[in-house]
Amino acid sequence: MVDTRFYKNNGPFTLAKIAEICGAELSDAGKAEVQIKEIASVGKAGAGDICFFYDKKKKAVGADIKATVCVTNAELAVYINPQVVKLVVADPHLAFVKLNAAMYTEILPAPEIKPTAVIAPSAKIGEGCFIGDYAVIGENVKIGKGCLIEPHAVIDHDCTIGDNCRIGAGAWLGHCDVGNNCFIYGGARIGWDGFGFITVNGQHRRIPQLGRVIIGNDIEIGANSCIDRGALDDTVIGDGCRIDDLVMVAHNNRFGRGCILVSQVGIAGSCQFGDYVVCGGQVGIADHLNIGTGAQIAAQSGIMRDIEAGAVVMGSPAVPIKDFMRQVSFVQKAVKK
Repeated sequence: MVDTRFYKNNGPFTLAKIAEICGAELSDAGKAEVQIKEIASVGKAGAGDICFFYDKKKKAVGADIKATVCVTNAELAVYINPQVVKLVVADPHLAFVKLNAAMYTEILPAPEIKPTAVIAPSAKIGEGCFIGDYAVIGENVKIGKGCLIEPHAVIDHDCTIGDNCRIGAGAWLGHCDVGNNCFIYGGARIGWDGFGFITVNGQHRRIPQLGRVIIGNDIEIGANSCIDRGALDDTVIGDGCRIDDLVMVAHNNRFGRGCILVSQVGIAGSCQFGDYVVCGGQVGIADHLNIGTGAQIAAQSGIMRDIEAGAVVMGSPAVPIKDFMRQVSFVQKAVKK
């Protein structure tokens, strides 16, 4: 069950309301006014709860469901306990997201500027913001409306933050502009120097990093991830990107819309990504590469060459996934001989 210490329950909701939210068809119209109090997992849901059933590999579980209501698709509905009211949708997973967002609201602090926060006189803070204890807001910073700046976050001089953004505890932002509706999780480092140096007479000399980080709208950047500013041109994160915890994005990388980087991805400098590229966990990408729109890179792959749009690759060095599977099959057969 959802712990109401951390999330407000906006229910109960009637089945008619839930069907409207989920875009579902109610199997028994006579149950339209039945009240639902909680969302619960398939195995734990009981009377007064609603659950979601969409795993085709676990059809047998359907007969044991004890929830009052189950949201599922037409294919799986026949496997569910006949005593359970069914809401049939095309995509139960999407319906779960919709109902979850409607039924539960995270408990967040009311707008306030804590007295221990350090805010430069030239900084501009929009209406309805919360600035937490010991947060530091530098000179000429501009923060939009409805933002939540958590304790110990630092926004360095001249940065701009759009409306309805959340900057997690202990995050540091510098040399950057952030769009609207962005969530930068705790401990993230945005706009540090890129890893650039040259070797002169046996000594490493730092190359000044003079670019910025430009973060678009509706972006999430996970805890303890790092995005370096550009050496001269900007590092750019396109609208709608999702970056998991512990991801490293080096200087001058440019991402299109909707890219997904799973935990521990590391991307060297000056790469160009198209839209909706997906990188599984621990992918490593060499510098100055082009990754085409819609490319999918499997976990722990090593990318050493350009990837064409729509390609699905795997391995280190990465190859098309069918070739990788053939290689695995060949090795397995060779070992058995």
